[in-house]
Amino acid sequence: MEREGFRSRLGFILVSAGCAIGIGNVWRFPYVVGQNGGGIFVLFYLVFLFVMGVPVLTMELAVGRTSRKSALLGYKELEKEGSRWHIHGWVCILGCYLLMMYYTTVSGWMTDYFFKFATGEFSSAMTAKKVEGVYNEMLASPREMMLWMGIVVVLGFFVCSIGIQNGIEKISKFMMSALLLLIVVLAVHSITLPGAGKGLSFYLVPDFEQVRKIGLAKIIVSAMSQAFFTLSIGISSMEILGTYMSKDNTLVSESMNISLLDTFVAVMAGLIIFPACFSYGVEPDAGPSLIFITLPNVFTNMSGGRLWGTLFFLFMTFASFSTVIAVFENLVAFLIDRFSISRKKSALINCIAVFILSLPCVLGFNVWKYLTPIGKMDILGSEDFIVSNLLLPAGALVFLLFCVTKWGWGFENYYEECNTGKGTKLPRALKPYFQYVLPVLIAVILVSGLI
Repeated sequence: MEREGFRSRLGFILVSAGCAIGIGNVWRFPYVVGQNGGGIFVLFYLVFLFVMGVPVLTMELAVGRTSRKSALLGYKELEKEGSRWHIHGWVCILGCYLLMMYYTTVSGWMTDYFFKFATGEFSSAMTAKKVEGVYNEMLASPREMMLWMGIVVVLGFFVCSIGIQNGIEKISKFMMSALLLLIVVLAVHSITLPGAGKGLSFYLVPDFEQVRKIGLAKIIVSAMSQAFFTLSIGISSMEILGTYMSKDNTLVSESMNISLLDTFVAVMAGLIIFPACFSYGVEPDAGPSLIFITLPNVFTNMSGGRLWGTLFFLFMTFASFSTVIAVFENLVAFLIDRFSISRKKSALINCIAVFILSLPCVLGFNVWKYLTPIGKMDILGSEDFIVSNLLLPAGALVFLLFCVTKWGWGFENYYEECNTGKGTKLPRALKPYFQYVLPVLIAVILVSGLI
């Protein structure tokens, strides 16, 4: 069966960028910047994004574009006879299921908050305690969280069931276009608030006093980790999109476009959040609660806050849902490739499976809130730890070694595929860097994450 492709290059770039642009991009990036001294962190992040993230992204796309198969069968197609690289294909699929076991819940939170702002549940009369109470009440209600998680799961697999061009590509084009428009409008509004200049200075101007307090080594490792994780590489969520690519353009060009769009959204998210925080006297290092407690407090105190809160959480909903449908496609394609079933049947089976698998995360905030599977972490924290700190960096290391060592697919095969098409070519002189330096950098991220 001939594999369906994207209707246009723009469609591929928007879908791929949508996969990379997720909650980690617009939620994690601002608060990690806040915790690591602002501007100096952003500088290191940009450097590591292009010296670490882009190369590994080209490798994951190369495996997909050459094999035209999902990760498991893709490895089997390209590996040498008798080797066992395809075992990592199973790990990738398990990683995608595990990621969606909690990502669908958090995506449901974003949609829930969009609905709450749009219907006026958040108002200018609310105190900070009441705003925090809305978040706590949501977590305490398994029905509410199950409803919004279920909506995300059903809608996501419905889009995937329609197909690549009429489903994923069409919906992603709309969502990404709306997302980019929303983020520009929100950023312009934030930087015009009274006192926004202090927020911009904190965000964009390197503060060497902060470097001394936090420690340069800690900032560098944090920047490496964020630059690496932001592209969603390591569990084949990008590999599957490579299977639908044309060979008209080099993988370096396409990876750069995806990374630039991903970076644009991350940087613009900071332009929304930091000026608003400083304008209303809120600390910018509030951690994950920044989105659901700190920012709603800002919006309820802002002129026209209901509108700006609605637009912000619509933006967050699009950002999270674009990742959901991209990873869902990996799961749908896996069953199609492995068992030769129809796309609609695969989507239905996966829809039921992911909904059931997502229930522990929902219940982990209420009925099962005393469960701490890993250390003192709750269910969501434990699931995220396994994916973010183990499967993503370890998986990226496997993709890297598969593409650049003689025991895997081999550098020459990867190099030829990477440079097929028009656009920026990969210099052969980078081979030693790929073989000896990049694996060490990824290992640093893996070890620091586990520690």
